[in-house]
Amino acid sequence: MATATKNLSVYDKATIPNAKNFRFGIVVSEWNTKITEGLFHGAKEALIDCGAIEENIIRWDVPGSFELTFGSKKMIATQKVHAVIAIGSVIQGETKHFDFVCSATAQGIKDLNVTTDVPVIFCVLTDNTMQQAIDRSGGIHGNKGTEAAIAAIKMAALGH
Repeated sequence: MATATKNLSVYDKATIPNAKNFRFGIVVSEWNTKITEGLFHGAKEALIDCGAIEENIIRWDVPGSFELTFGSKKMIATQKVHAVIAIGSVIQGETKHFDFVCSATAQGIKDLNVTTDVPVIFCVLTDNTMQQAIDRSGGIHGNKGTEAAIAAIKMAALGH
């Protein structure tokens, strides 16, 4: 696994632009809230740690990961953000639903990145088990939300 030897929460502030002049959107799936809330808190804490002003962090909730694309699109259209973080968690079940949701969500986020001038960061865990998701949303591997926030800051600076 890519995260087996990496802590997702480690970053060097000296290499990250100051985020104080940026507005960030965070679109959070309400499905698997134990996981998505952990990811959200990791992202928000990292943004603030890197200089973002709390009032410049806008959160919207959507029903599931599939809806992250539309929520991110509307966030870009209405909130004048410099970057969006799309947070979700899809855990493998007994049917192909997992494959369709993961594929559609990844493609939707990719489409936004090539059709808009606002970067959308893919912070969607696609794990085989709940334990894997826990381990990556504030557990033994750190927090993918933190990693996504750092990517959002870097991409906001690139586009600014």
